[in-house]
Amino acid sequence: MDSHGRIIDYLRISITDRCNERCLYCMPEGYKGWAQKADHLTAGEVVRVAAAAAAIGFRKFRLTGGEPTIRTDLLEIASGISSLDQVERLALSTNGTRLKVLARPLRDAGVSSLNVSLDALDPALYRKITGGDVAAVQTGIDAALAVGFDRIKVNCVLMRGVNENEIWPLIRFAAGCGLPIRFIELMPLSDADVLHEGNFLSVEDVLALLTRQDEVVPLDAPALGWGPARYYRLKTSGATVGFIGAITTPDFCASCNKIRLTADGKIRPCLGRHNELDLMAALRDGERPVGDVLREAIALKPVDHEFSGCYEPDRPMTAIGG
Repeated sequence: MDSHGRIIDYLRISITDRCNERCLYCMPEGYKGWAQKADHLTAGEVVRVAAAAAAIGFRKFRLTGGEPTIRTDLLEIASGISSLDQVERLALSTNGTRLKVLARPLRDAGVSSLNVSLDALDPALYRKITGGDVAAVQTGIDAALAVGFDRIKVNCVLMRGVNENEIWPLIRFAAGCGLPIRFIELMPLSDADVLHEGNFLSVEDVLALLTRQDEVVPLDAPALGWGPARYYRLKTSGATVGFIGAITTPDFCASCNKIRLTADGKIRPCLGRHNELDLMAALRDGERPVGDVLREAIALKPVDHEFSGCYEPDRPMTAIGG
């Protein structure tokens, strides 16, 4: 438990800052990542951190990036974490472009759920936002559905003037696949200029848009994930829609249960604050037990983020972990 009474039992582990796409809100133009592979934790080191976290009470783990599926030892990492006795769930966040090949191996390695980013269905717009091919994502989702993950969710980052016309097509697509879709407010996590009044679209705006065309019913059932999303059912279409409003939700951080491990071995208690602890020395030099560093990170976890102020990212989302 942290100093604000929250149970911290969820570790998000970034295994690479690299990606096969370049999303507008995640990776600044010109970003090239770390030059040396040695800056990244090895597969064995990642599993060691997960084991230390599990030993002090962490039960939920998520592999992120960058794009985690481009790391060649992903399956080794996944199987190592999922085999730990205390681990209840292992999830993965992905852009979905490599799921056609990796869905079955990931499921066999112990990954139980997926979050798949999908910011537009229109091929030209998807390419503008991500630099990638939306058909590969759709094929990947089909492959994931076929192998029977416990849960698959679709994520869309909201950008006014960019993808607001994709909201209903995305809802219909997700509902047609039997999947919930979450709409996420844009956060200042690539550079200082990524978020401004002209491109910010709040979850309240989207909820109002939905209520003009359907009856929106709050879901009182248990959450469909481990985070702060609030879920609704659209009565006519039957779609399940979640909202993650980090900027506009007053009590957004009240139930936060996570800390983050970056691919270069830093523990970040809060996505929206700069403070980090270096775990690399504990792993490679044995200066401190890894569990002690994790406990310190929990103790340093702030009551809330700083996104609502004049937040200046110290490094981009792709380097922190999605």
